[in-house]
Amino acid sequence: MMKLKIVIVVVLFACSNLAFGQSGDTDNRKKAQFGLKAGFNYSNVYNSKTEEFRADPKFGFAGGAFIRFPIAELLGFQPEILFSQKGFKGEGSILGSQYELTRTTSYLDIPLQLAFKPSEFLTIVAGPQYSYLISQKDEFASSSISFSQEDEFNNDNIRKNIFGFVAGLDINLKHVVLGARYGFDIQDNHGDGTSSTPRYKNAWFQGTIGVTLY
Repeated sequence: MMKLKIVIVVVLFACSNLAFGQSGDTDNRKKAQFGLKAGFNYSNVYNSKTEEFRADPKFGFAGGAFIRFPIAELLGFQPEILFSQKGFKGEGSILGSQYELTRTTSYLDIPLQLAFKPSEFLTIVAGPQYSYLISQKDEFASSSISFSQEDEFNNDNIRKNIFGFVAGLDINLKHVVLGARYGFDIQDNHGDGTSSTPRYKNAWFQGTIGVTLY
């Protein structure tokens, strides 16, 4: 969490300098733009097959880059590439002993969003997202034992990914962009041409602060 706070403070400082250091009130909806963003995910998992599973949400880092391609004054295409931490906090009982489990999963998220721009101030986005699992860290603790395990995954087959959906909005303040998204997993792609609905799906709210560089 300390690293997340430092990154957000740095981005806020950069955004404030750019927001107040730039002049001009031209409408940017017809311009291609490139930007950087950073913030947080507030994520959890849910069981798509039964309601017996219970978990608490957790915070994680989210950050990366985005590009805005205009199609028309009110319509555009906004792909992004993000490093995104998700996961959950859970607890339960094994042989009468209580335990706690915290899972942090790191993904490379690629949302491909259609952008509706009713005004220069507001952009509404929605579209599919492809997520590639990079690593997973589990922290287990009980009255008798505790351990931490981290696994890294190499996606040798580029089709081995998770297909999801994201939707949200951006508030545009000159060169500063305040973003909010809600996303969830839909299907796993197994890399052999087949796909399935994962039992435990990620669902997350994402808040970011970004800056357009041109």
